[in-house]
Amino acid sequence: MHACKPLILAFAAITSSQLAQAIELSDSLNLAITPALVSDYRNSGISQTLGDPAAQLDVMLSHASGLYAGVWTSNVEYGYDWEKDDDYGTRQEVDYYAGYYWQITDEISLDTYYNKYTYPGEGQFNGADIYLTLEAYGFFIGGKHSHDTDDTAFSQYLGYRTQLPLEIGLELRVEQVDYKDEVFWNADWTKGEEDYNNWEVKLSRDMLGATWALSYVDTNLSDAQCASFSGYDDLCSAGAVASVSKSF
Repeated sequence: MHACKPLILAFAAITSSQLAQAIELSDSLNLAITPALVSDYRNSGISQTLGDPAAQLDVMLSHASGLYAGVWTSNVEYGYDWEKDDDYGTRQEVDYYAGYYWQITDEISLDTYYNKYTYPGEGQFNGADIYLTLEAYGFFIGGKHSHDTDDTAFSQYLGYRTQLPLEIGLELRVEQVDYKDEVFWNADWTKGEEDYNNWEVKLSRDMLGATWALSYVDTNLSDAQCASFSGYDDLCSAGAVASVSKSF
């Protein structure tokens, strides 16, 4: 089984509205604590919880200069380990990240950060990502380089964010993930692919003191390709993902 990669962080850019919700430690230093519940923890379109819900927590320290650092965690479930003939020993992912957010103008920003992801009990899954995202007038484009014990991957993504009537947020996102090696195989293991595509359409709204969201997520992986990569044939299919989060 190939280890699945962690979530591309649902990291919100540092804006004045978010800073208003954060705990002000000093004139230039803020702490944001964001718990969340999701109906399915998806990373690049692939479930990390066998389709089950997840409880997540992000704790981020940010400086007025644009520097930030934090810790993010979620429960995970990778099911059966065929090599050891038992279940995988990890039930948690813990990420440590640090980066710099540059607000170039009111409409243009650049975000870059390093993310170290770990899995207590299953150290062979540990790895790191480097992200770079440019956003302008609601459009964003970026890339991610990932490396763990088994794989090296490069992702490129683009999308658009805007606000619809009734204060409903809309985000559209498309991503290509390339492992530079044949890791997605057909049913009889005669043909392998190195990359795949995934996409998401997300609606969100602030209500009752929290942010509620509903996403449609899908990939172009077949059931056989999904099974060859994750060990299960139903983790890469189209589905709806609901979430609720609140920042303190």
